Amino acid sequence: MNTRDRFLYVLATCFGLGLLPIAPGTWGALLGVAIYAAVRLAGVTLPVQTAIVGGSLLIVSVLTVALSPWSERHWKKKDPGNFVTDEVAGYLMTVLLFPIGANLPLTLLWTFVITRGLDIVKIPPARQLEYLHGGWGILLDDLMSSIYAAGVLWGAYWVFPAAFGG
Repeated sequence: MNTRDRFLYVLATCFGLGLLPIAPGTWGALLGVAIYAAVRLAGVTLPVQTAIVGGSLLIVSVLTVALSPWSERHWKKKDPGNFVTDEVAGYLMTVLLFPIGANLPLTLLWTFVITRGLDIVKIPPARQLEYLHGGWGILLDDLMSSIYAAGVLWGAYWVFPAAFGG
């Protein structure tokens, strides 16, 4: 690989997380968890937190759409498993829509588990969104699953606030 391809490879695999065995998307989503945890631990106010998470989501989403043609050529398949920026975007979308939880470790746990579970299951129309052209299909199915995840999390928070430290 030339220098450009090595750089794109590192980005597409989220610094190698997408190369880990068994469920590379789940490993890749941990970059989103790290971004959100860093923002929360910085102690910024909710509006600033929303701006940072939203900006990060935008950057990762643009990166996903832009890198998808390269990744599909590189791995010679549509939506290759090692290409995991879409999972990072999905996680960031969930915490953008569900930015609460008094206990950060519990919030990180629940947002991660619910987001990954619903991304794997792909409730319609998430499954159908996968068939959109190029990076849009790769990205939008994850974002749709994250909208569902945020809804589930809000419902769980309303019924069981103690599960989130509330």
